[in-house]
Amino acid sequence: MEFKGAMGGLYRITEWITRIAASNILWALCSAPFLFFGLMKILMLGTSSGGVNEQLTLNWAMGILAPFTVFPASAALFTVVRKWVMGNTDVGTFRTFFQGYKENYLKSMLGGVIYTLMFVIMYVDVTVYMTQMPNFRIVGILMLVLMIILSVSMFNFFSIVVHYQMSFKQVMTNSILLTIARPIRVFSTLIAAGVLAYIGLRYPVLYIICIPSLIAMAAFFNFYATYNKLQLQVEQKKLKEEEEREAALNNQMDDDDDDDDDYEENTEGKNLKRI
Repeated sequence: MEFKGAMGGLYRITEWITRIAASNILWALCSAPFLFFGLMKILMLGTSSGGVNEQLTLNWAMGILAPFTVFPASAALFTVVRKWVMGNTDVGTFRTFFQGYKENYLKSMLGGVIYTLMFVIMYVDVTVYMTQMPNFRIVGILMLVLMIILSVSMFNFFSIVVHYQMSFKQVMTNSILLTIARPIRVFSTLIAAGVLAYIGLRYPVLYIICIPSLIAMAAFFNFYATYNKLQLQVEQKKLKEEEEREAALNNQMDDDDDDDDDYEENTEGKNLKRI
């Protein structure tokens, strides 16, 4: 049954809220071990409880759990939002989510190991250079910028994993290259993610309902726009090459016709001389 008018608009809004909330809850459930330790860390920081050892233990737990929980769950979430951005909004959220979770688990987990290691190394560098080595603060700022770029490449990593059939090496390479080659898209993704994260900090309950799903939608929307633009450029290049090939073939045929005409004229001349 299809509603029209105000009821139809209200129904569609409710339907979208349900989709986004369902995908977000599935992501949170699959990321629950990591989120549990993350919440404990936030509570400790907020209440100034726990010592350095407790904080370090939580950091280790989050670093170990992230590749096996958050990254596969995020790949599954991107599988769902990919369908939505591409216009296929009638897919089953639950089935699509766990299908993406199963199909992309290995690649997302391996990517999670690499990204987690890189984040840990850069975080340590930023902390050391910014707090303990003030003369090298510029290096810490540079590492912070690289961390931001790495964060955006992570969004492209998930988008490529769910959109292409590539080897793991190709996925990693293309996610970094795409981030570097499209700085405007990097900036727009950062703005969207930053605004949504800020809203989530003001209203933490939104992290449970919609923030991760909305960030994934914004990230894949930017990726898909870049993908369509690259596809258009490739098609235009192929069309131009075909036109050049046809033009070269036509020129070759014209040259062959001219050679045939010259040959016929020479033959006729020789025949006339013989007569």
